Amino acid sequence: MNWRLWQDRAGRFSWLLTTVLVGLCLPLALTAADAALGQLGPRPYSAFIHQVGLWAFRFLLLSLLVTPLARIARWPALMTVRRRIGVAACLYAVVHLGGYAADQSLDLVHIASEIARRIYLTIGFVALLGLVALGVTSTDGMIKRLGGLRWRRLHALAYPIAILAVVHYFMQEKADVTEPTLMAGWLTWLLGYRLLNRVLPDGQARALPVLLGFSLLVALATAGAEALGFWAVRHVPPDLILEANLSFDLDVGIRPAWYVLAAGLILTVASVAGDARQRARRLARA
Repeated sequence: MNWRLWQDRAGRFSWLLTTVLVGLCLPLALTAADAALGQLGPRPYSAFIHQVGLWAFRFLLLSLLVTPLARIARWPALMTVRRRIGVAACLYAVVHLGGYAADQSLDLVHIASEIARRIYLTIGFVALLGLVALGVTSTDGMIKRLGGLRWRRLHALAYPIAILAVVHYFMQEKADVTEPTLMAGWLTWLLGYRLLNRVLPDGQARALPVLLGFSLLVALATAGAEALGFWAVRHVPPDLILEANLSFDLDVGIRPAWYVLAAGLILTVASVAGDARQRARRLARA
């Protein structure tokens, strides 16, 4: 790994790498500042653990977004930040576990028994171990030692790790599953797009009709899944949840399906912008 965190491989200053580095550090710095100022509420340890864990998952999703966005927007330089976002997700997850250990007075026997006894902690711990494995093998040296094929197979574990992370999030958030539902919808989009990119002819997965149709389908699936979840867990009639999901009411609150659709539409616009930028480059070379 290039430890000159603000420079590219040629040793030149990179605004992209520097901006991403600052963005990755900022959530932890702000959360630590809130903790120092006593602004994390009556249960500061729990709030700190929750916030850091949430950012670990967000960064994991962002790392999975890099490749589709680079392809859709025709922005290959974006691939240079994928590794550091993935490493940040790993580090935030480690701090998340460290915060939990501190909250348990560093009683390792008790912590181990809790992880073994509570299934959502077991799932989260397995996801953490997977992230650590990906983090320690993310260097250039490890790529050479493992070989490209074995390294890619190992790092394909990021997909099941993300699924385990979202299950952990759902099981932890017993009262309000709005954000876990949103994250699950975005993860579905990211994993589904990779499948589309494999099964469709070269370049067709980024075509405008495909992106629009796929984004709408995932948004509807998110709304349907949330309705089924409320029906299964809380016995709320699914038609009521679907009605709330499919209505756009700012006073009541925007449901996750709309955010999933918005993200898909943004990526669709990125595809249009990428095509326009490529046409402009061709004209400039002509």
